[in-house]
Amino acid sequence: MIHPQLSVLFAYFPELSEQQREQLAALNDLYIYWNERINVISRQDIDNLYLHHVLHSLGVVKLIRFRDGTSVMDMGTGGGFPGIPLAIYFPEVSFRLIDGTGKKIRVATEVASSIGLKNVSLAHCRVEDEKGRYDFVVSRAVMPVESQVRLVKKNIAELQRNALPNGLITFKGGELSHELRPFRKKASGIDLASCFNETYFCLKRIVYIPL
Repeated sequence: MIHPQLSVLFAYFPELSEQQREQLAALNDLYIYWNERINVISRQDIDNLYLHHVLHSLGVVKLIRFRDGTSVMDMGTGGGFPGIPLAIYFPEVSFRLIDGTGKKIRVATEVASSIGLKNVSLAHCRVEDEKGRYDFVVSRAVMPVESQVRLVKKNIAELQRNALPNGLITFKGGELSHELRPFRKKASGIDLASCFNETYFCLKRIVYIPL
């Protein structure tokens, strides 16, 4: 039987292939299994995996459709968000998932391997130590935008290949005017409440800053 939240997810993304649907459907049991061993999602939140984590991650699709061959780094991926859902959606885009906590990277590695993701590499490292260059950096990590920009500027590639210039795509919530003041002439983004009807997305936003 299909998970009830999965049917909501599929309704928002009817273009998903059968393989993508199967990969997404497999996530629930995998995260329940691994979360019992290594806590990467709060106990209360695991029941809302598809709405609070997978659908939230796929909000990036509403901002930009990465072109094939694009490279993306997920900074502070935790258990694999937004990197794993995005890697499922964009099979021809390469994703580098990094986190400073080894246990979390282990979970993300096991999940990616179990569903057969071929376009993902994972590393236990701090962003300060990551030397690679990418078209975009995405992040759900809780960190001020100014700090994120300072940390990832060195990781943004020069060659442009997408409709939006290379830069940072970060997930935010609540009042942001103060935090975004240094970037008010550059920052843009989308309110996820305009994309998804669920009340969870009220005040949730994806912010894009070209770098």
